[in-house]
Amino acid sequence: MENEIKKLRVGLPSGSLLEATLQLFAKAGFTISGSSRSYRPAVNDPELEIRVLRAQEISRYVEQGYLDCGITGRDWVAENNSQVVEVESLPYSKVSSNPTRWVLVVPEDSPVRSIRDLEGKRVATEAVQLTKRFFEQHGVTAHIEFSWGATEVKVPDLVDAIVEITETGSSLRANNLRIVDTLMESYPVLVANKQEWQDEWKCRKLQCLSLLLKGALNARDLVGVKMNLPAVNLKNLLEALPSLRNPTVSPLAQTDWVAVETVIEERVVREILPQLKVLGAEGIIEYPLNKVVY
Repeated sequence: MENEIKKLRVGLPSGSLLEATLQLFAKAGFTISGSSRSYRPAVNDPELEIRVLRAQEISRYVEQGYLDCGITGRDWVAENNSQVVEVESLPYSKVSSNPTRWVLVVPEDSPVRSIRDLEGKRVATEAVQLTKRFFEQHGVTAHIEFSWGATEVKVPDLVDAIVEITETGSSLRANNLRIVDTLMESYPVLVANKQEWQDEWKCRKLQCLSLLLKGALNARDLVGVKMNLPAVNLKNLLEALPSLRNPTVSPLAQTDWVAVETVIEERVVREILPQLKVLGAEGIIEYPLNKVVY
């Protein structure tokens, strides 16, 4: 039908990354509701059709064409060996902006000091293919078995080592585990089906979505600051506060005053705001940013 609304089928990760993903979409301008209770949540864009799925499965569904695109970890794209288009890297996680890591782990008191010490040993992990390739690259033969979860409790009684994902390492330390090596670092990525990426409308919609999500991430630690200042003090202010790089300066109706506006890191504001006051600034306003597009 001519008037039928075109749709982009988007997969979002369930579990621990879901809340951070919803917050990112909200800052990008997309309100997704009912996601905690529904596989098919509502979204305030009629051209998007959202599916909430396990991150481990999304790249496969995108590759097979059941989804046009999706957000999943680069690690799961590698684990599944999915042939998809990586549209954008999105550096966020459930706790911070740091990448997650797949690490080779043993008990603190284990004699294992390197991957070569695991020749002929047993290793449990959820990322079996990723782990097998890593061991093959190092010329080490070990028995790699799939773990359904709670992998930390399996060493040393059931296996000699595990390969586990971590963001901060706190859970590993709490279980008296030691990192031997890092297999890979991973961020979420926006991936697309290769065939659908060739569709003009879907490609354009995906690029717009990518732009908005990236803009929301760029704004994550930034705020806008504006103030009024006597024009004669402007040079001193810029020299004293190099963090106010390339601000917008506009004349005010009162000819000997100017308005100064800039974007800076939020953590810097508490350091420079008292200095701004000393340098003669008035009407200082700090405001949040949703998106910054470079």
